[in-house]
Amino acid sequence: MSVVAGVDFGTLSVRISIFDKVRGKLGSALAEYPLHSSPTDPQLKTQSHDDQMNALVRAMREAVKASGIDGKEIKSIALDTTGSSVIVVGKDLVPLGEYYLWCDHRAAGEAAEITAAAHKDGFEGIDWCGGVYSSEWGWSKLLHWLRNNPELRPQFVTALEHCDMVAATLCGVTDPNEIPRSICAMGHKWMWNPRWGGLPPEEFLVSIDPLLAGVREKIAAGRYATSDKIAGHLSAKWADAMGLTAGIPIPTGAFDAHWDALGANIRLGDVVNVIGTSTCIIGLSDKQTLVPGVCGVVPGSVDPAQVGIEAGMSAVGDVFAAIARRANSTVAELSAATEDYKAGQTGLMRLTWDNGDRTVLVNPALGGVTFGWDLSHTAADELFAAVEGSALHTRIIFNRMEDNGAPIRRVINGGGIPKRNAKLNQIYANVLRKPVLVPEGDVTSLGSVIIAFLAAGEFASIEEAQNALCPPFKIFTPEPDEADRYDRIFPLFRDAYFSLGTPDAPPAALGRILPELHNIRRDAIAAAQ
Repeated sequence: MSVVAGVDFGTLSVRISIFDKVRGKLGSALAEYPLHSSPTDPQLKTQSHDDQMNALVRAMREAVKASGIDGKEIKSIALDTTGSSVIVVGKDLVPLGEYYLWCDHRAAGEAAEITAAAHKDGFEGIDWCGGVYSSEWGWSKLLHWLRNNPELRPQFVTALEHCDMVAATLCGVTDPNEIPRSICAMGHKWMWNPRWGGLPPEEFLVSIDPLLAGVREKIAAGRYATSDKIAGHLSAKWADAMGLTAGIPIPTGAFDAHWDALGANIRLGDVVNVIGTSTCIIGLSDKQTLVPGVCGVVPGSVDPAQVGIEAGMSAVGDVFAAIARRANSTVAELSAATEDYKAGQTGLMRLTWDNGDRTVLVNPALGGVTFGWDLSHTAADELFAAVEGSALHTRIIFNRMEDNGAPIRRVINGGGIPKRNAKLNQIYANVLRKPVLVPEGDVTSLGSVIIAFLAAGEFASIEEAQNALCPPFKIFTPEPDEADRYDRIFPLFRDAYFSLGTPDAPPAALGRILPELHNIRRDAIAAAQ
């Protein structure tokens, strides 16, 4: 039986899990790398490719040691990463700078230009990524780099997504024409789709900025594939560095949230909330369905045999952490203080736009808004309202998906936060009025393990691997009284969300929000007594 390694590059660290097909998880390890930011530009977030590769080596060696195996036993490696995290490279795919991390929003202006040009030209691709292009995505980040690095432009060869850069590096690829390109990454973030011949047309790109002349050809170079295809084989250099065997297969990579959804046992009709520093919402459908405001509808991006739908929120865990940091406390301490809170008990309603809006407004310029403050409110109250606000925002997104032909059969809360916060899962169940399933075991990097097993030939399908490897669920069911109060809060949240988040929105009855929050708070306190 094969032993495989699943690699998960997150925002601040890389995690590796080593599995045996029969014995299950043998061990794991984590190695951190720095996030670079600027005190003068809060939108700048970058990371070093070398830092990440060095962390990968450390984590692999520690994971092998923890597993009690010889690294030579590992038969394949699969890797996922954050996205859209973009790196520009020169000759031999040598980086010309650092990754523009997914949360780098310096390209907001470029994203707006791409959106406007796409609608003006009637380019179909904009409709399939929700109608608004994002500063978190590839073309906007690359255009920002081209505009702001004139001295490096002559050296520009191509740009890669993080998952593709790591795969190319491990396989020893230096020829741009041999780059393994992830359809997951390129479909959701670069408007790639066979419907219109792959990448956006050259004339469309040049209409945005002449600097993009010839760039399409450079990005088109490579082998575009889904995750059931092999990206390449581990080079002797990196096999020696990690203590593994040269020549083992590495499948085409993907984004972390998409493979996290596989590890959370997503099936057709399911939606997985991968809740961490941000939230990625991943759905599966059997047809391509236009959903305005989502991050893309892409065949093969999650399960190669199905259509993947991506949405999400730009900050969730980061919002919780910021509230605790400002209060000189911890999320755990504040969460403990709210354990017995009822729906709407704080009288606060929180729009968690602290890092902008990813879905459905796709606007990085928005900021966090809280309604209902009085002199008695605490940081714990704000944290509780932020959890409620994240769930209410999720309901906005789910409504948009279901209203546009993407029905939701099951809701699964994946990622790190749901494992540590049962109250959050219960709030989501009450707000969404749907049972919320939470995997009982650790599924971080399990998706990459599943893909690694497929590459090693140990399972015939993703579903077979999920049946063997995915843990059972703990189920949180809606509580009728709590759900009823959230039904009263949701119209208020929806009015505030669209009125404050849309520049040309018609006036809404915002004046009813504070009185109704007061009434709901009164009723919640009475229910708690």
